[in-house]
Amino acid sequence: MRVVGVDEFGGPRALRIFDVPSPEPGAGQVRIRVHAATVNPTDTLFRAGAQAGNLRKAEPPYIPGMDAAGVIDALGPDNDGRLAVGDRVVAIVVPTGSRGGAYAEQIVVPAVSVVKAPKDADFAAASTLLMNALTARITLDLLGLHEGQSLAVTGAAGAYGAYVVELALAEGLRVIADASPKDEQLVRGLGVYELVPRGDAVAIAIRELVPEGVDGLADGSLQGQLVVPAIADGGGLAVVRGWSGELDRGITVHPVMVTTESRNTAALERLVQQADAGLLTLRVAEVLPASEAARAHEMLEAGGVRGRLVLDFS
Repeated sequence: MRVVGVDEFGGPRALRIFDVPSPEPGAGQVRIRVHAATVNPTDTLFRAGAQAGNLRKAEPPYIPGMDAAGVIDALGPDNDGRLAVGDRVVAIVVPTGSRGGAYAEQIVVPAVSVVKAPKDADFAAASTLLMNALTARITLDLLGLHEGQSLAVTGAAGAYGAYVVELALAEGLRVIADASPKDEQLVRGLGVYELVPRGDAVAIAIRELVPEGVDGLADGSLQGQLVVPAIADGGGLAVVRGWSGELDRGITVHPVMVTTESRNTAALERLVQQADAGLLTLRVAEVLPASEAARAHEMLEAGGVRGRLVLDFS
C-alpha cells in the first residue's frame, strides 16, 4: 500500500510516497481504508522532526497525520460490536505509535479512537472534524467556564479557534473573538457578535469590551505573552504549543494535549453528534491528491489557509 512520509526529517519536500506492507489489526483494533487525511499544523511539526525523540525505536518511513476518514475493511479480535466492516468512519490517529500516522491508504488504530462519520459529510469534510474539535473540547473542559462567563479566542478563523467558538457559544459563554478584516464575515458566520481586530493590540481591544478582563482565553494564534493582559485576575489561559512565558495575578495556564483524550470514544461520538446537528462546521479549504502532500505542507506553512487542506487517498 501507499503511504506518505519521510525517511529523514526536513522541509515539505522531504515528504514522498513509500510502498509498505498492508497492516493487520490486532486485538481491539480496526483497519481503515483511508479516503481522506487532513493536513494539520501538527503534521508539519512532525515532518520537521519535532517528535524525533519519540520515534527513536521506530523504523522509517515516519508517517504524519492525526485525522482520517474512510471505511473499515478489517476488524481485529476482541472488538465490542460497536463497529463493523463497511462502516464509514472517522479516526483520530497518534503518529508516534508503532503504526504511524494517517497519511496512508490503510491504517490500523485502536477501535476506541474510531467513530462513525458524520451522516451527511463526504470523506474530505468528515476528516476535518476530530483532531481540531477534540482539541477545542479539551480547551473548554480545562478552562472550566460556566454559562454567562466570558471567553476570548485568538485565531478564531482557524480550524481550532472556530471549533472553540462554536462549542463555547453552544454552552452559553460570552465569546469575544479576533479577526482580520478579510476574516470578519467568516467569524461572524460562526455566531460571534463581539469582534476585535487581530494583531499585537488584541489584549487592549478585548479589555475595551470587557474592562475587568475575560474569565478565560484560548490562544489559537499562539500570541503568548501578548494576550495575558486580556485575562481577568484568577482567569485561565489555554495554550496548544506549551508555555514559556510569565504569569501573575492568579492566572492559570492550561496546556492542551489532544492525545490525552484520543481514546475517549464518548467524547468523539459527541463531536460527531454536534456536527450532525449543525453546531460544528466542517470546513475544507482544498482537496489535493496524496501525491501532492509536499505542496499541501507548503501551502499550510505559508499561512492564510481557512478550513483544512485534505489529502485524497481514494
